[in-house]
Amino acid sequence: MNRPVLCALVAAGLTLAGCASLGPYGPQTSAGGQGFTEQQIESNRFRVTYYGVGSPGPVGDRALLRAAELTTAQGYDWFEVTQRWIDGRPDSAGGVSPSVGVGFGSSSGSGRYGGWSSSGVGVGLGLNFSGPSATSTSLEVVMGRGDRPDRPNAYNARNVQDSLRGRVSG
Repeated sequence: MNRPVLCALVAAGLTLAGCASLGPYGPQTSAGGQGFTEQQIESNRFRVTYYGVGSPGPVGDRALLRAAELTTAQGYDWFEVTQRWIDGRPDSAGGVSPSVGVGFGSSSGSGRYGGWSSSGVGVGLGLNFSGPSATSTSLEVVMGRGDRPDRPNAYNARNVQDSLRGRVSG
């Protein structure tokens, strides 16, 4: 394959891979769309899910931000993540994945003018132009007032909002 054709294929793949991306932060407006949903389980317990496209990390940050916003909206100071579910592959961001294959073959036979044999080696280059795939993060959170408990999954709601709001706005 000549270089201009290869460059065109790579450019097309990068364009396609960039078509699906994480949408603006906000509520889910249609079934199967991107955004957050929430479900109240008890007066101070909620399940927050963020549906997105791409790497699980940024989608998880959006779920955490929504949990923090919901906590302050309900009049609480802190929340603790009691359960977490992540649906998506670690490589969900997509992209161009090159692969190389090598093959060897031989054959022999006879023809009108005598016998013959041949052998050869082939090298192939494959490109996977997979785009970002769907992913989601669900958090079950318990909310509280006063000082945040000293536990690894307990968060100060205002600090989370201050830390993540600029990173996930869009």
